[in-house]
Amino acid sequence: MAKLKTTFFCQNCGTQFHKWQGQCTSCRAWNTIVEEVVQKPEQNDWKTPSSQAKRISKPLKIREIDASQDARMDTLDTEFNRVLGGGIVPGSVILLGGEPGIGKSTIMLQIALQLPYKTLYVSGEESQKQIKMRAERIHPESDNCYILTETKTQNIFRQIEDLEPDIVVIDSIQTLHSDIIESSSGSISQIKECTSELIKFAKETATPVILIGHITKDGNIAGPKILEHMVDTVLQFEGDRNHVFRILRANKNRFGSTNELGIYEMQGSGLRQVNNPSEILISKKDEELSGNAIAATLEGVRPLLIEVQALVSSAVYGTPQRSATGFNAKRLNMLLAVLEKRAGFRLGAKDVFLNITGGITVDDPSIDLAVVAAILSSNEDVAIPKDFCFAAEVGLSGEIRPVQRVEQRILEAEKLGFSTIFVSKYNKIALKKTSIDVRLISKIEDLAGFII
Repeated sequence: MAKLKTTFFCQNCGTQFHKWQGQCTSCRAWNTIVEEVVQKPEQNDWKTPSSQAKRISKPLKIREIDASQDARMDTLDTEFNRVLGGGIVPGSVILLGGEPGIGKSTIMLQIALQLPYKTLYVSGEESQKQIKMRAERIHPESDNCYILTETKTQNIFRQIEDLEPDIVVIDSIQTLHSDIIESSSGSISQIKECTSELIKFAKETATPVILIGHITKDGNIAGPKILEHMVDTVLQFEGDRNHVFRILRANKNRFGSTNELGIYEMQGSGLRQVNNPSEILISKKDEELSGNAIAATLEGVRPLLIEVQALVSSAVYGTPQRSATGFNAKRLNMLLAVLEKRAGFRLGAKDVFLNITGGITVDDPSIDLAVVAAILSSNEDVAIPKDFCFAAEVGLSGEIRPVQRVEQRILEAEKLGFSTIFVSKYNKIALKKTSIDVRLISKIEDLAGFII
């Protein structure tokens, strides 16, 4: 093998060095300089020797390019299809990341077992017997899933040529290594080279490749940041290992929206799809308690009704505490200032704690009205009727601002049995026949009049 030419780069700012050193002299970051291969020897392509002749790409006029799209591949998993934008695009490369033990391997094995396509599941972390034990618990009968335990990319491509699968799953990308790079598995050079080989294979054969990736203690996917730029879709599998619910969301998606959300429930037989997440995000209570309000929000095209909990109490220490879980803390401070300035509630000397149930994080501004309602309810110790829900944004002047797709939110609230929903007076609502009472309000003082 010809000698490799390597140099050293800072992973934080990209500055090049001739030798390793502890601190980057450009950005002053410590332990960010790693060795990278800048010139590698000639290598055999992943193709068979009979097809070594490479097709040279030629420039085409944009109107001459074939714009017809291949049909997406249905995974038979409604939640996974929704997050991807309707299914797997042929030739795409998907990267799935998540905490250790969250269920990354379980969800990909479950999907691989139920796919109606020939699937090759490559594992570098478990033996075939270990995977068989898990498969018997999830989906024991599958004739389309093939298991391969291998970490060398050249051997993987040799098996791919013989099997010719429709979909390839790699568990995980950090365990693979290539003979081209003389470094250990999991190093930056190995991850980049192995991913490049898999991307080239996926694009030239139109075979989708799904990569499972480890994450660091900071929550980022392990390896160089360029890894997320190289792939087509980056999925994040979230949740608390102490709870049964898992959330799948897209951080990047070249073929669909990044606002979609998939919810699963971890069971002994695998992950169960939660088709109606509003039922699990709203707690069932026999008695009405103060500080609880229901918000009608949207995640992508899916309407969700979530419960907002607030606790307002007298400050024990000199400086009042402001704590928010699942909600932007700065926006909470803004809403408290609006309540004090526009509605006259003295909350400056009180502790305020806010929690979004279900362990999800909400960025939709339509939750503002429910947050305000929960805070007022807890401050006055008056329970909001459990069949009330809210969908509106609150402005700095105390006005109730309209939100998008309010009719979809109203229909979801009606379907779940709510009797009253509070929305902005400035929303244009075309619904004619509904059993739910739509209350139109324009100022934050109007809301206080209904609650107190």
